Amino acid sequence: MCVRVGKMRREIEQALALLAQKDPKSLEEALALLQGTVFSFSMKVCGQRQDAEDTMQEVLVKSLPYLPKFQSPRALLVWLYRVAKNRCLMSRRRSKFASMPDLSLDELMPDRLELELLSKGGPATPESQAIRNQWARHLREAIQKLPPQYRIILVLRDMEGLSDDEVAEITGLKPGNVRVRLHRARLFVRKELAQQHSPHPAAKQRTTRPNQTAGTPGQRHRRPGSCKAMFAELSNYLDEQLDDSMCQRIEQHLNGCAPCEAFLASLESTIDHLRQLPADQPRRTVAAKLSAKLLRTYSSQLGGGKLISQD
Repeated sequence: MCVRVGKMRREIEQALALLAQKDPKSLEEALALLQGTVFSFSMKVCGQRQDAEDTMQEVLVKSLPYLPKFQSPRALLVWLYRVAKNRCLMSRRRSKFASMPDLSLDELMPDRLELELLSKGGPATPESQAIRNQWARHLREAIQKLPPQYRIILVLRDMEGLSDDEVAEITGLKPGNVRVRLHRARLFVRKELAQQHSPHPAAKQRTTRPNQTAGTPGQRHRRPGSCKAMFAELSNYLDEQLDDSMCQRIEQHLNGCAPCEAFLASLESTIDHLRQLPADQPRRTVAAKLSAKLLRTYSSQLGGGKLISQD
């Protein structure tokens, strides 16, 4: 699976090119692109429109003095996401970001019965617009159930299209820790979606939350050891992060294990849904008011109250 170049990255590159032109129309377009980028990211992380709009306004007002200094789109991208991330985690709805336990890899993996049910049913694929809308709603709900330290990673990597190194720079984590959290976040969202869309009641009943236990070993359907051993590497396999030897081991196992093959397909489908989720937009009235304010302030910074026109 190839990691796509994020739409937001392209918009930041375009915004930086427009800022360099310094004419009124280009600056207005650039600021609008930056508004959309910050709001979309903030909405995915905060989950509340008011928090996302507050974040958008604070981040962009704070960024204005620094915008003329950025020449690298990557540098601007990392700076904007870092500031927005910090603001989201300090939002007034702090209860959403209360301390939560780490996600347990073992509890995110399916047991033998769930694997069997999954291999019989296969991953659900949205077909009609109504089903796609339902999937999008369930996907957003699943993302908001993630502990924030995992949600940030998932949003930056799979929804914004950033690289492991960029996510590490924004979050202050090592790239290896980014990979670990990304995999567990993906597994959590996959499990939540499976709970919502599985046609098998038994599979729904076994889905657990991060702070719940799934029963004692005697109460659970144990996973085959050979299946469990490969689960930790599935995201690395999909993202082509493994060496040839490990890839061959996983592919050999998949070729002889239909349930694991079905599980991998469901995980890949989840990642595809994350990457295709439509971006939210701020309310027009809020965006227009902020745009006018930003344009006036930026104009003043550039040339004593007036923009330099190219006409």
